[in-house]
Amino acid sequence: MDDELDPDGDNVNSVLAQESSELLTILSGQSPAVIMSLYQMMPGGARWDINTNRTEHIKAMLEYFRLASAADCRNFLQSMCMLCENIPMHLESKLMSLAGYANTDVIHSPTAAPVPLRTTDVCENSNPTVTDVKSPSPPSDWQLSKRPRIDHWEQYIAAVAGLLQRRWERLSEPLVKEVQLENVWVSLRTVNRGRDRPDQTPGSADRGGRTPEPDVDYGSFESRVTLETFLQGCAGKVTVLVGQSGSGKTLLMSCLGQQWACGLGPIPSSYLFVLLEFRQLNLLSCPLSLSELLFRQYLPPGSDPKKQRAIVDYLLTNPEQICWVLDGYDEFHRKLTRQKKEQRELLDPEKPLPVADLISALLNRQLLPGCTVVVTCRARDVIDLEGLSDKVGQLLGWDCHEIKEYVHNFFVKGNSASGSLGVQAADLLLTTRHFLAMSSLPALCNICCICLEHLLGGRDTGEKVREKEEKRVQVAGGRGEEDSKGGNHAQTVHQGGRRRGSEDVTNGRTQLLATQAQIPSTLTQVYLTVIGAFLSRDPDKRGSNDMPKTPPQSTVYMLSQYRSELCELSQLAWKGLEEGKILFVEEDIPQNVLTFSIRTGLLSQMEIRREDGTPVNSYCFIHLTIQEFLAALRIMTSQDVSDTQLRKRFSLKTRWMTKSDQRTVFTDSLYLYVCGLASPHCTPALVQLARTSGGTGSQNWVQKRQALVLKLLKNLCHSNTLTGPKILELCHCVQESQDHQLAEQVVHTRPNLELRNIRLLPNDIDALAFVVNSVGDSGIGLDFGACSMELECLDDLPRCQYVHYLCFRSRKYGDKFAEKLSSILPKFTTLRKLEFCGASLTATGAASLASALQNCPDVTEINLSDNNLKDAGIEHIADVFTKLPGLVSVLLGRNNSSLKAVDYLIGKMSSCLNIEHIHADGMKEMTVTFSQNFDLNSHKSEPTISLLNQKWSTPEMQILAESLARCPALSVLDLSGGQWDVETLRTLTQFLPKFSVTKKIILNDSCSSVEGLVILTALLSECPTVMELHIRLQSPIQVSIVFSGGREKPADKRSKLLCLSCCGLQPADLEKVWRSLGTSPDLTLLDLSSNCLGNKGLRKLLEVLPRLSIIQEINARNNEISMEGVVMLAGALCSHNNLTQIHISDGGREQLTLKFCPDKSDDKQQLKMFRINNSSLLPNNMTTLCRRLVQCRSHLELDLSHSSLTDTAIENLLKVLPKMTSLRRLNVSHSITSTAEALMLLSCLTVSKRATSVELRPQTEAFLHFESVKAEHASCRLTHFDLKGDSLDRLLEILQQGPPLSDLDLSSNRLADEGVKRFLDSLPNLKITNYVILSNNDLTQQGLLEVASTLCTCGNVSGAEVSLAAEERCLIWFTQYDGCEKTLSIRESSLERGHLVRLAEIVSACPSLTKLEFKNNLLQSDSIEDFVKLLNSSERGISVSFEEGWIRSEEAVSLVCRCLELNGNIYTIRVHQTTLHLSLMKSTELTSVSLVDCAVEGHQLTSMTSIIQKCPLLTELDISHNSLGIEGAEFLCSVLPLLPNLKSLGIGSKEPCLTVVQKLSEALLQATAIQCLNLSGHVIDDTAAQIMTTVLPRLRLLDLSHCAWSAAGGLQLIKALGECVSLEGLCLDSLQLNEKSMMCLAQALKNIISIRSFKINKISTAPGQSGANGLLDLLTAMEGLTRMEEIELEGWRMADRGIEQLTRVLPVWTELRKVSLPKNLIGDESGDKLLEALNSCSHLEELHMATNSLGDLTAARMALVLPSLTRISVLDISDNSIGYEGSVSLSRAIMCMKNLTKIHLTSVGTPELCAVAASLTHCPLIQDVGLGWNNCEDKVAVELAKVIPFCQKLTRIDLESNNVSGVGAEALVRALKSCPALQLIRLWRNKVPPSEAHRLSLRDRRLNFSPT
Repeated sequence: MDDELDPDGDNVNSVLAQESSELLTILSGQSPAVIMSLYQMMPGGARWDINTNRTEHIKAMLEYFRLASAADCRNFLQSMCMLCENIPMHLESKLMSLAGYANTDVIHSPTAAPVPLRTTDVCENSNPTVTDVKSPSPPSDWQLSKRPRIDHWEQYIAAVAGLLQRRWERLSEPLVKEVQLENVWVSLRTVNRGRDRPDQTPGSADRGGRTPEPDVDYGSFESRVTLETFLQGCAGKVTVLVGQSGSGKTLLMSCLGQQWACGLGPIPSSYLFVLLEFRQLNLLSCPLSLSELLFRQYLPPGSDPKKQRAIVDYLLTNPEQICWVLDGYDEFHRKLTRQKKEQRELLDPEKPLPVADLISALLNRQLLPGCTVVVTCRARDVIDLEGLSDKVGQLLGWDCHEIKEYVHNFFVKGNSASGSLGVQAADLLLTTRHFLAMSSLPALCNICCICLEHLLGGRDTGEKVREKEEKRVQVAGGRGEEDSKGGNHAQTVHQGGRRRGSEDVTNGRTQLLATQAQIPSTLTQVYLTVIGAFLSRDPDKRGSNDMPKTPPQSTVYMLSQYRSELCELSQLAWKGLEEGKILFVEEDIPQNVLTFSIRTGLLSQMEIRREDGTPVNSYCFIHLTIQEFLAALRIMTSQDVSDTQLRKRFSLKTRWMTKSDQRTVFTDSLYLYVCGLASPHCTPALVQLARTSGGTGSQNWVQKRQALVLKLLKNLCHSNTLTGPKILELCHCVQESQDHQLAEQVVHTRPNLELRNIRLLPNDIDALAFVVNSVGDSGIGLDFGACSMELECLDDLPRCQYVHYLCFRSRKYGDKFAEKLSSILPKFTTLRKLEFCGASLTATGAASLASALQNCPDVTEINLSDNNLKDAGIEHIADVFTKLPGLVSVLLGRNNSSLKAVDYLIGKMSSCLNIEHIHADGMKEMTVTFSQNFDLNSHKSEPTISLLNQKWSTPEMQILAESLARCPALSVLDLSGGQWDVETLRTLTQFLPKFSVTKKIILNDSCSSVEGLVILTALLSECPTVMELHIRLQSPIQVSIVFSGGREKPADKRSKLLCLSCCGLQPADLEKVWRSLGTSPDLTLLDLSSNCLGNKGLRKLLEVLPRLSIIQEINARNNEISMEGVVMLAGALCSHNNLTQIHISDGGREQLTLKFCPDKSDDKQQLKMFRINNSSLLPNNMTTLCRRLVQCRSHLELDLSHSSLTDTAIENLLKVLPKMTSLRRLNVSHSITSTAEALMLLSCLTVSKRATSVELRPQTEAFLHFESVKAEHASCRLTHFDLKGDSLDRLLEILQQGPPLSDLDLSSNRLADEGVKRFLDSLPNLKITNYVILSNNDLTQQGLLEVASTLCTCGNVSGAEVSLAAEERCLIWFTQYDGCEKTLSIRESSLERGHLVRLAEIVSACPSLTKLEFKNNLLQSDSIEDFVKLLNSSERGISVSFEEGWIRSEEAVSLVCRCLELNGNIYTIRVHQTTLHLSLMKSTELTSVSLVDCAVEGHQLTSMTSIIQKCPLLTELDISHNSLGIEGAEFLCSVLPLLPNLKSLGIGSKEPCLTVVQKLSEALLQATAIQCLNLSGHVIDDTAAQIMTTVLPRLRLLDLSHCAWSAAGGLQLIKALGECVSLEGLCLDSLQLNEKSMMCLAQALKNIISIRSFKINKISTAPGQSGANGLLDLLTAMEGLTRMEEIELEGWRMADRGIEQLTRVLPVWTELRKVSLPKNLIGDESGDKLLEALNSCSHLEELHMATNSLGDLTAARMALVLPSLTRISVLDISDNSIGYEGSVSLSRAIMCMKNLTKIHLTSVGTPELCAVAASLTHCPLIQDVGLGWNNCEDKVAVELAKVIPFCQKLTRIDLESNNVSGVGAEALVRALKSCPALQLIRLWRNKVPPSEAHRLSLRDRRLNFSPT
């Protein structure tokens, strides 16, 4: 020690010399006044100028006193110590000890602080104040400025030392073993982590790198140090010691204090050691200063304020001389705050602060900067100290050796007779998972020993126990012997003292086995047993005779014996848990419970200080988990705890805490115990306790509470948002509950359990095993990412059965870990996938794993990437490939390997034939994949090799090439990224013919020069197997060599492709390429795009064309071609017969393509195309180009779309056009922008008589078509221009001079009424044969009248359609002869009276107008009446219809009456729904009145009586489908006698009606003239049926469909039919007939030989009757009905037998016109026979066979039969099963059906209906086509679009529910403009996006995408 230096010797000078360097630094920082005072101690020093050369002066001063006398030197040092500041404590003490108390001259100093070092002799003084130590001689006045402070400081340190020694003596007495800091292990942890929580496994490092770990592996041997070593160097820093509850942190801090007091340990003895507990600080509610904290809560220095002041002053002056030990931050109720460095301002130490702020200021260095601080806490509380701590260490738990040693000491120490029992206890503890897990913590190890003592029955009874307990209570003090928080690091307290004797166990092994059977299976049951063990220690009841003998029974018994005390104790635990309280004063605990708890050892006692410093006794549970367990007991046994409180407390916690989590002192094990108590095993114990706290019915209540817990746990099991730590906790909870169903739900929700950054213990593995083993054969995966685990965890891992996936990712896992893992891998019999990546595996570990994998034959995937295997390790793994037949993939990347490893893997392909792919990317990625179900005798796809980014030299390439040459056949070889030189590339190409590659070789980024390009190009001629070569030399560089098997499309065997795009080729380079290709290259495609060829290079290319004999396409875009080159290409098109297409876009920059076809010599019919788009054609360029194209002898299409054409350019085009005799089509789409340009092009109709069609529209599609000879007719569409004034005159001039037009479309040209009138005036001079469209020209009603007038002014106009709706429509139809019948249709035109008057005049002036239609024109009744009044009819007659929504009900009746009154020429009048139909003819009388389905009621018909009275010649009256009722029947009864000529009466009803027929039957008897009667839908009672039997025989037509009658009445009517010998039409749809009725009907039919129409659809038989025989009888009865024209048998389900009978009948029906057989179960063979039978029905017009099972056979028969049935107009075979072949057969039939108007092929079973669609071209009369629900694609829609122009009568196409996309819909909308009659195309439920559908609908409303 320094105080042993002799102050009288020469040591003082030598010490000055030794410390000169440090003294120079100290003196350089002092004030000038201090330096001057020291200078004055030297002779002449006062004259020195200290402002210049200050450092030199100081050095001179130090040198002077080093050589001065000892006395002068001592005086100098003493003065320096008193004058200078910031002298380190160790140096100041040393110097002051040397200086001594020598009398020298007095030096007055503003500051002084000489500090001698205190000795280690400590006086034990029970007085808590410091005793004054007298100096050997009184100091002088000047010495009082510093020396007394040091004296008081040393006295205070001595008193603190005594306090800490006494504390340690008190704590160490009951310890089982000695505590030594050098035997306590600590794991270093990284400070200032972002979050101390799981799920932060870092990603992989870059290429070949190592993945950094977020933290040191605490618990590993390499990272642990002793506590003594850990605390060394902590001076002046904030050090944090982390440990679990019960790990002994407090005991260790007391031990640290005791060592300091003895001058030992890492804390220097010169420091002041202050040990404060946060649990004590919790009691401080008022602000206090630093001195108050020290003297009031730690150790008062005495009553002398001067002493306190002196100590505080010294402390503030020398803050580095104090060490603060702050124990148990996890118990602190407040939270410490962290200040940013820039905000850390020094605080006033005398200012009172809240205790949390005071401690925070210490840690933030705002108080006593430089002091030493040691903080202890639990791991989850470290997050609060981020940014404050300089060093963090984690206390490690005990290992098995330490546990065994402690158990031995517990049972044996002091009593050798207990050796056998101790051995049994140790064996039992080490083999019991829960005991072993608990025992890693000293405090819980002590509890486990007590529990084992209880289970083994080795506890003495009587007074000895009581005495020991009393002694323990007496010595308890301080912190409560650490138990509330976890207890001591050895803990050591044997809760009743050391062993005083145990029973002599004579049969220890037997007892051990018996005890093992009694060991609890869950942690909760362990704690339940622990409670019983502590209760059994009660000395007052230990000797009771009624104590059960077996421990399991004794636990429940003990609970019943102490139920009241346990109830109150559990209430105390619960209250503490709710309030966050672990310390209880005597007032909190009932006295009897307190006595009981101390006596049994469940509570421990300690002394704490109140805020004023007075001591008081407090109590806490022996461990936090005991308090939590008792609280859980309270929850499960007391009705005082509600379900809501339970739910609030029931949430999964983890061992990690984030900044946002709420701090708590507890271990968060409550929910775990609650889950355990929900197990049925705990029910008896809970019921015992519930009897006290819950009263009667306790068992039911307990079971209900247990069910609630299981329900809450089940909800967590179903959650899919839990992180790894919470999943692990969930596994623990499920294990505690022992509920296997819950375990199944956990793994069912999570097929892979992912655990990240978690420290795993054996008990965690055990919990995982409980859950995982419930999965069964479905398997589960375990993913351990950066999880710390001891090797013994791996021993337990095989307990997890059914594991198919194992993953280990962390640098913590190395060779030792792999070796251990290898020993257990074969035990995972279901393992399929193993990942050991991102670890520290080397070749040694790889060898171990490879050895183990040989015994895992079912493994399919292995991932060993991101390790350090190197070449040797990869070879070890590769050697097991052949031994793992099920292997799918192996990942070996980032393993610091070389090319040698790659070569080894390639060599393995010869022996391991199921290798499918080898992939290596530099040194980063290396993957081997394997094919499945490999069979040597079966065909196998060739493997592939990808060796990317490998920098090979020429020798290395040769080695690789030789290996590849020996390799089996490969499909793809990828060597991209090499960046080789030319020689390396040449070496590869030399070996390439020896390679066995079937698809392609990829060499991206491996060739960078034209020289290399030429080398590669030669492969096309030198290597016959190379079929395609793709090279790109610009970035990204791409090279691929394709073989025959790698072609995307099938091609000719000798066709080859060469792509040299983006290679910077010059014209001269082409010569090199041609030479490398040889004399006759078999190129079919040549791509030279994006090079630098120019016109010169293009000329070279065209020169070589004759050599390219089989070339199909050349791409030369983006080669700087000018207009000269374009003309050059035009000449080539004319001169080369096999050159068929040239496409130039954007001057060749965007596209320049030449396409060829096989040489057809001089085939003039061959169509050639010259396309130049997106270009600007100058007039002279146009002339030059067209003149060159004149030379083309083949048919030519010239495409100038998307180009800029000036008027002059168009004029030049028209000048040359007559000479371009081969031109067939001119495309100017998107090139016409003005009306003038359009009219100029339209003039080609006059310039070139070959023009057949002109279609012009600005900025969209525009075409001109030509023929080789003069056209007879032309088609003209000129739309969306501005045709006004001169433009319209010019148009009319052109049209009059041009050829005859078949159709003319002038839509959307802004003509308005004036323009339309001018056009219509010239219409007689125009030669138009078909139609004119004037839609969307802003017409008004005036324009409408002008259009209508054309019916009078133009004799060849056959009809006009006008609609002024939003989508305006105007269409004029023409005929080729005069005098035809004409029609006029006006819709949605808002007509007024004046318009109708004008229309009436037009009608009157046009006698040939026969049909006039008004629809939705907002006409009112008076307007219609006025029009009818004015209407004059000709002898030819006219029909007029008005459709308006209001024409219904009474208004309909009134309108009919008025019309009949106003016009006497009406001979038929009919209202159907909302439409009025009139037929007028001059000099005729009314013959027919109909009011059908127009909501008329019976009473409304009365007004018609007077009208009908005036019409005695009325022959037809139809008021069907209305609501007649009794009034309607009465009306009929009244008018029927007035109609002697009435032949037809219709009163059909939609709903069953009883009264009408009943009322009307008598009147019908009198109406003898009636021959046609419709009674459908009515109810005919027996009386009416009887009467009707008299009426029926005189009828010719009868409709009884949907009628209802009784069995008797119906039978009467059916029999009466047999007398209807004149009956020609009979309808019996939807009737219910029994067998008798069927027989009668069959008999009746035999008599009705005159019948021509028989409809009997959807017949139902009576319940319980099949009706099959009756149906056959009906068919048999029809054999004699030879006049049959219409037969409808829908829904008979006649099947084969019925069809067979029907085929016998059909040949007889030679006049048959309609057959309807839907839903009859007709099979394909029956359909074939049926069609053959129909061959004789030559008059057949309609064939309906929907919803059967017809197939290709029937369709083939149709192809044979239907062509002979030339009158067929309707064909419906929907809902059948016709395939592609059937559709082709059907198309052949359709081609011959010239009269076909309607065909329905909905859901016929095949989407291949292109042939059917194309065949419709041969059906000019077709109107309705249904192809829905067939999954047809665009090609069908496109085919229909081609058909539409040829089917001008087409009105409807149904394509709903197909697969038509926007492409098909676009084609249809284009075709619509060529068929104005087409009204609707249904496209609902297709693949047209909504936005596209909306766009197309706006273009043409006839496209319907809605479901209605």
